[in-house]
Amino acid sequence: MDDTTTASRHIASRQTTDVVSLGLATAAAAVRNGDITSEAYTAALLQRARALAELNAFITIDEAGVLAAARAADKSRAAGSAAPLLGVPLGVKDSYLTKGLATSLGLDSLAHFVPREDADAVRAIKRAGALVLGKNNLVEMSYGLTGHNARYGQVKNPRARDRVSGGSSSGSAASVAAGIVPASLGGDTVGSIRVPASFCGVVGFKPTTGRWPRDGVAPISHTLDTTGVFARSVEDCMLVDQVVTGEQAESSDVGYGLKGVRLAFAPRQFLDLVDPEVETRFREVVRRLQDAGAEIVEVDLGDDFNSLVQTATWGIFAHETMGEISEFLRRHDIPTTFEAIYEGLKPQLRQAWGHIVLPGGAGATSAEAYQTALDVSRPEIQRRLNTAFVSHGALVILQPTTPCTAPLIEEQATVHIAGQEVSYLALANHTVSASSVGLPGVSLPVGLSRAGLPIGLELDAPLGSDRGLLNLARGIEGILGAESSAI
Repeated sequence: MDDTTTASRHIASRQTTDVVSLGLATAAAAVRNGDITSEAYTAALLQRARALAELNAFITIDEAGVLAAARAADKSRAAGSAAPLLGVPLGVKDSYLTKGLATSLGLDSLAHFVPREDADAVRAIKRAGALVLGKNNLVEMSYGLTGHNARYGQVKNPRARDRVSGGSSSGSAASVAAGIVPASLGGDTVGSIRVPASFCGVVGFKPTTGRWPRDGVAPISHTLDTTGVFARSVEDCMLVDQVVTGEQAESSDVGYGLKGVRLAFAPRQFLDLVDPEVETRFREVVRRLQDAGAEIVEVDLGDDFNSLVQTATWGIFAHETMGEISEFLRRHDIPTTFEAIYEGLKPQLRQAWGHIVLPGGAGATSAEAYQTALDVSRPEIQRRLNTAFVSHGALVILQPTTPCTAPLIEEQATVHIAGQEVSYLALANHTVSASSVGLPGVSLPVGLSRAGLPIGLELDAPLGSDRGLLNLARGIEGILGAESSAI
């Protein structure tokens, strides 16, 4: 569907347009067409941000700065600019450096640090005409899955304020779900985009590791880190993907019909510890896809697959953290040190770093075990996943994005899944497999629990097949219809 046609229909259908409900592509077309001004759109989003401040979705919003940028965008449009994101404000996780706008990395000690440069991905969206509405809240140093930040507050789930948002890209997901911004940049190392996307009921896209630029984003692991995006539709994720990568849309980018398309799922691995309600919804979705013509194949990745993935991935994650952060601080002239960051962490996180990140910690990964994870475990994980992609010809592996819906904020240290009390790290039990070998993944909202909490469907695809993954996800989104709609 043509962006211009879509935008015009949205605008013409109502006397008073609820602009905060516009998706990214529609909003961008509306600004380009002159249906709305960037200044009016930005002012409406700022008003919504103020009204929903209790969500703690943002750490920093420069209202005067973004309104000035919006007025400049309107002048550019009047002068003939047709940049793809012209005049549309986005959110940016506060782990991304932003020139002239405070970047805290989630830390109290960096609350007033203002970088002299933009992260590469921020530079890309700005070149496309986008504005930065503000910096989204996150877990300190992106080290967590629930959205708790001791300095800047717990990010609350817009669907249920007593529930976690997920993390670490907590504010990014919440701000999109709440209609404060149409899209936001996030980061994903073991699930930090897909987990909050699932909990908040938005689309989260994790590209193939290394496909999107990572320079200028606070790291955890060069092996696992990925920048990515949240939006309210797959189409909007595709637009940001084109902007950030520079890849132009192709004539084949029209979405899939599912007739004859082969999709895999591994019940023994990904339905082993899942809330009954989540499993029921997942199986209903699989049946819907079958009814739409998809061929569903069950695969078995092996009795030890989950333990293999967990051991290797968390070992790499923790082993690379200290070196990665130290180098990032040095390279970007950030006025702190790894040691100072460690000393200033909230007690639970400082204890975790002391256990698994610091050399000599009781749970630290040895150099030998780290090398084994890279040279032995990761190739074996990839080989097993290839049984689905190559041996069975599946385009994607399907699974529930998270094994449960969003936990209560007051119960986030240990969560209950299928009647068992487990560590909150179990929230990444499904997302970690794609992260382990760098696969691209998308989380789609596919309905609500009886309590009204979003449930996510994850699609993981072979390395480098991002464009095909997004097309397929858009096709599935269309088939599932209103059940996949955002908040």
